[in-house]
Amino acid sequence: MAVSAIATPVAASSGSFLISPNVGLMLWTLILFGISMFVLWKLAFPRISEALDRRQRAIEESIDAAERTREESRELLEEYRERLREARSQAEEIIERARRTAEVHERDTQAEAQARREQLMEQTRREIATETRRAIDEIRREVADLTVMATEKVTRKTLTEEDQRRLVEEALGELDFSALAPAREE
Repeated sequence: MAVSAIATPVAASSGSFLISPNVGLMLWTLILFGISMFVLWKLAFPRISEALDRRQRAIEESIDAAERTREESRELLEEYRERLREARSQAEEIIERARRTAEVHERDTQAEAQARREQLMEQTRREIATETRRAIDEIRREVADLTVMATEKVTRKTLTEEDQRRLVEEALGELDFSALAPAREE
């Protein structure tokens, strides 16, 4: 029984020390708390404060850098847009110049083709006139020969050269070669 009597007061006091205040324990707790706070205040809090300050400065620098980067990107974007407007303007100008050049080239080509056509037409007219004169001369010779042959057959004698010439000239005088000659431009 003695064992159970001893166990009861210890059990009763062991559960109550957490509920009932003990001045000695409180005093030691406060002293240890004060010492811990002093050590933390001297050693840990300055380092923590310094780390927080560094972190704050880093964040502020990051924000400033981001702001600068945003401002630079806005300026670059504006510069890009300005260059794009300039490029479009230059492209339109180049297209307009190319169009005008093409129109001038087309007019020049048409004028050159017209001049070449006129030149070819004039050359063709000259060739036709030359060939017509040549053909008329050949027809005259043929008519003269035919006239001489016809006269010889009709008269059954050989004509002298003077008679031949006179007959040819008379025959040619009677023929109208003006219809065969090209119209002369005056």
